[in-house]
Amino acid sequence: MSRTPENLISQTQTALERVRETAPLVQSITNAVVTNFTANALLALGAAPAMCDIVGEAGPFARIAQGLLINLGTPVPEQREAAREAVSAANEAGTPWVLDPVAIGALPIRTALALELRELRPTIIRGNASEILALAEAGTGGRGVDATDGVESARDAAVSLARRTGGVLAVSGPTDLVTDGERFVRLSNGHVLQTRITGGGCALGAVLAAFASVDEDPLVAAVAAVSTYNIAAELAAERAPRPGSFQIAFLDALDEVSPAHIAARMVIA
Repeated sequence: MSRTPENLISQTQTALERVRETAPLVQSITNAVVTNFTANALLALGAAPAMCDIVGEAGPFARIAQGLLINLGTPVPEQREAAREAVSAANEAGTPWVLDPVAIGALPIRTALALELRELRPTIIRGNASEILALAEAGTGGRGVDATDGVESARDAAVSLARRTGGVLAVSGPTDLVTDGERFVRLSNGHVLQTRITGGGCALGAVLAAFASVDEDPLVAAVAAVSTYNIAAELAAERAPRPGSFQIAFLDALDEVSPAHIAARMVIA
């Protein structure tokens, strides 16, 4: 794959069209704060959500889903076991899966689980810089879900994790970094209002799983998902400049965002 901006823009357009054509079924084992928004974000984009996180069901469902998200935002005991079950089944079935290690570092239970899941080779890992540093055991984490480290400070940790897992790292920040340990892409779309609503980052994990189901190159899938999601945020902010109205407008924009928007707005280096 050539990694020129022009090729990645066209590949992002194609990936978005494939998501809408195939409506991939995305299983989300995610946190209680964002379940509704995550499901609605997937529906608005054109994918199909399933919030299946019960032990005994999570594994069988991961075998039939097209993508899986594991989000560690509220890792209660049953959900922790469901995550292990789902990841094991996904790996056996070849289902791409995304790990979102929310707020790891200072918090022991989720940190231990994140380190365990890291060894099961997630297709994509998404997090802020502090979470990525903690997952690489090179930092202590941020302030809850808020990063206290810059994206570029997590570059080496992202490379290390990508090479260790064989997957792709998507490090979120004002300029997002996507890498598979060899290729590096920086994306500069998005809006600050994404940080002022619940689910602004967590729903992206589910969108990453949807895109990973339609492109065999996880780096292309991650670039396409991040860019599509963040361009939708820009569209939403242009007509809804406050957090409450932005959240609704964001769902509308996920439905609206098109290949033409990608071509006109995608900022990539």
